[in-house]
Amino acid sequence: MSVKAELLCVAALCCFTSLACATPHIQSWQSASGAKVLFVENHDIAMLDVAVSVPAGSSFDAKSGVAGMTHHLLDKGATGLSEDDISRGMADIGAQFGGSFDQDRASVSLRTLSSAAERDQALNIMAQVLQQPAFMDAVLTREKVRLISALKEAETQPESIADKAFQKAVYGAHPYALPVSGEVVSVEKITIQDLRDFYAAHYNASRAVVAIMGDVTRAQAEAIAGQLTAQLPVSGGHAALPAVTMQIPAIEQRIAHPASQSHILIGAPGMSRSDPDYFPLYVGNYILGGGGFVSRLMNEVREKRGLAYSVYSYFMPLKQPGAFQIGLQTKKEQADEALKLVRNTLAEFITQGPTEKELRAARQNIVGGFALRIDSNRKILDYLSIIGFYDLPLTYLDDFTARVERVTVAQIRDAFARHIHPQAMATVIVGAPEAKAESAGGKNK
Repeated sequence: MSVKAELLCVAALCCFTSLACATPHIQSWQSASGAKVLFVENHDIAMLDVAVSVPAGSSFDAKSGVAGMTHHLLDKGATGLSEDDISRGMADIGAQFGGSFDQDRASVSLRTLSSAAERDQALNIMAQVLQQPAFMDAVLTREKVRLISALKEAETQPESIADKAFQKAVYGAHPYALPVSGEVVSVEKITIQDLRDFYAAHYNASRAVVAIMGDVTRAQAEAIAGQLTAQLPVSGGHAALPAVTMQIPAIEQRIAHPASQSHILIGAPGMSRSDPDYFPLYVGNYILGGGGFVSRLMNEVREKRGLAYSVYSYFMPLKQPGAFQIGLQTKKEQADEALKLVRNTLAEFITQGPTEKELRAARQNIVGGFALRIDSNRKILDYLSIIGFYDLPLTYLDDFTARVERVTVAQIRDAFARHIHPQAMATVIVGAPEAKAESAGGKNK
């Protein structure tokens, strides 16, 4: 490891700044390119974190897999830079280049020392990768082979089979049902022109969100935002995602698999990032199944009856309502018993809500752990991206604990009753009990 790389690692470990005790001051503006910028200035450590996000996730695919492949190939070559040039250029200065991809967003991120030489080299590479991707045929051919191999392997794994079937059962024809990584039959047909067209249509400055965190001034942050977005494509209107159908029919799909355990997923469309019930649902889910060993599902399914090693629930808030999901693994012979118990526990929770004791404990745990949510530059950067992308108020972090503290039992009960309907949910069981196992096509009820 180079000296500069060691310095970067030390800096990363030292990100426990004074911001862990106070919410960061977020500055926001629109760059000349039209991008939305969110910035937190902090000079406690000589480090800079930057991320650029665009609405170019898998739900915008016209051909399954194109969005993900476009994002994947960004750092595999740019005008004047080979894949090795990009990798070596970052490694030489100890910078870390990455990104993330989901149904809504595609993002590219950078972590670098903030000293001028290292910062400038890292940002120059990032700017070229973002704004001048090469999309070369040879690289696409290679990466398609890798992705297809991974997708074929995933088709044998019970977790992947369950997740794919669950998303389809919950979302039907909605774009959120599309596999994030694509499907083999579609990936095989991806062309360079597909990538170029998708990039031109979705990687636009006017819809980009630039998050900047760390050791630069406001003036430097403004210059960075401009450098990273000034040459992004310019296109017309952006098609909005269709509305999610919230009320789905009761579906139970049993899929045969030789796994020793049954993999069970239960759920339905849940909530969006902007849902007014966000905090009652968030706190309520912590009590139901999001709080680990202190959750009700864990207590009922594992602690009292030993039917599963782990059971959980969560909401996945997206631009449109993301899924509410309960998941567990259990022995095949006790899958039906565990499933019945989970359904009964959920129905009771929705009908009666949590107890005051459960709510007090949840609020204390969530509020007490809030400092750990913003104890590093990287975590704050992630929040800046979320706040900007989903148009949340700049006071989101300031208001978080107070809004959690204000949640009541009645609010949780009412919010769950409006959003979650136990008799109208999708259930997927991969590795179903032998006596009831169906073919891979499953069975709908």
